[in-house]
Amino acid sequence: MKLKYLTAIALTAMALYSCDEETGKLGASITNTSDQLIVSAENFDVLTNSYLPDSVYSYSEECYLGMIIDPETDTYVRSGFMAQFNMMEKTHLPDKANIVSLEDGEIIADSAAIILYFDHVETFGDSLAAMKMKVSELDKPVEDGVHYSNFDPEAAGYIRKDGLKHYQSYSMANMNWSDSLRNAMSGYYYLRVSLKEPYKAKDGTVYNNYGTYVLRNYYQHPEYFKNSYAFIHNVCPGFYFENYDGVGLMSYFNQVDLRIYYRYKDKEEDPDDPDAVYVSYLGASSTQEVLQTVTVQNEKEALKRLTDESDCTFLKSPCGIFTEVTLPVDDIKDQHANDSLLSATVSFNRLNNEQKVTNYSFDTTPHVLLIEKDSINAFFENGRNYNNRYAFYTSLSKNAYSFSGSSDISNLIVKMYNDKKEGLKNDPDWVAHHPNWNKAMLIPVYPITATTTTATSASSSTTSTAPVLIANEMGLTSTRLVRGTKENPIKIRVVFAKFNE
Repeated sequence: MKLKYLTAIALTAMALYSCDEETGKLGASITNTSDQLIVSAENFDVLTNSYLPDSVYSYSEECYLGMIIDPETDTYVRSGFMAQFNMMEKTHLPDKANIVSLEDGEIIADSAAIILYFDHVETFGDSLAAMKMKVSELDKPVEDGVHYSNFDPEAAGYIRKDGLKHYQSYSMANMNWSDSLRNAMSGYYYLRVSLKEPYKAKDGTVYNNYGTYVLRNYYQHPEYFKNSYAFIHNVCPGFYFENYDGVGLMSYFNQVDLRIYYRYKDKEEDPDDPDAVYVSYLGASSTQEVLQTVTVQNEKEALKRLTDESDCTFLKSPCGIFTEVTLPVDDIKDQHANDSLLSATVSFNRLNNEQKVTNYSFDTTPHVLLIEKDSINAFFENGRNYNNRYAFYTSLSKNAYSFSGSSDISNLIVKMYNDKKEGLKNDPDWVAHHPNWNKAMLIPVYPITATTTTATSASSSTTSTAPVLIANEMGLTSTRLVRGTKENPIKIRVVFAKFNE
């Protein structure tokens, strides 16, 4: 009977405990005198270290391209990305007989281009920096699966050796634009990659440009355009974008489009002028529905020097440094074997920057995931969201990453303890075989959010956003945290409850 009501009483206890430090009186205030609940709290020691991952899972909606110098290590960070294009279902072009763009009686594309749209807020560095980009056609699709930030598509055989390759110089603030055009764009920048060169397909057919290859495929094989899978596997496997020269700009592209331009007539659109010619394009975008992966090159030796610092730990992205957290699971559970664990709250405090903050300082890591160390790969590979069981999400607030309230980590403590208990039943050396059993990792992440609207009355509604997917942060961030050592540990506050026998 006591256990039946413990959960409900515990919730009340937690609410009251936050307002009343006199825990000895708490049980009497919520239960009768013959069946009192005793609530207590205790602090335990948490140890932390910097951890250098080899790579991170890089399937992401973020597309980063460029190379910058990390001001903390004075070394280069380079990013590139692979993008496929989402062909909308039931894509439709005008009847072949209505196409005006012709050469020797055959359909051609007037032009073709890949257009990359800068997110100038998230782009890091000098907008005038002179950069050079290489665009390479893929030989085959990069299938869904395990793709990490050290993935090299060329070494893995994904770049088509005799395929389309394009080299282009660029800066985010395009100096080829007139001042009036730049002012009219109001900081809205894009990069246009013109695909005007002759293109040789895998079957040896030569087209006047890449767009003509795509258009003729549409009219010869419309089934290739019925959805993204068919388009990617039969027409366009995707492109790899890499920085091959230039330093000082890390561009974030929030959209990448493929556009094939053509002209056509349609007397139904304007019966009064049946000979009117219209300009249109076949478009496809790199979106969440298709695969995008980011490749990152960091100088690991420089990062290793940061992990050796004794007074702090780091959070750095992309694919930089995590903070490893060793939780006092045995201490918590063994000392309170007959108690119920109501909550476990912990905060990781940020240290102020030692360097002067400039326009070229990395942003502070805004969002983190605290996750069981051995669950990291499966979590990201399977596209999961935080669950407050073994994965917990929070954002920087009041100069700390705090796990409390709905994100307190009591479930993680209990899970780790039970995993060990069950493991020892069949393997006396279970702990030796599972050295990470009581370790969690603090990781910079990027929350992919969805907006929800809740109707509250006939005249008003409430709009909120919440993460629907957690991805590794592929942007440039860096944060120093107070390190938990044996001499100066970080404290985890644990609240227990038990019935007074």
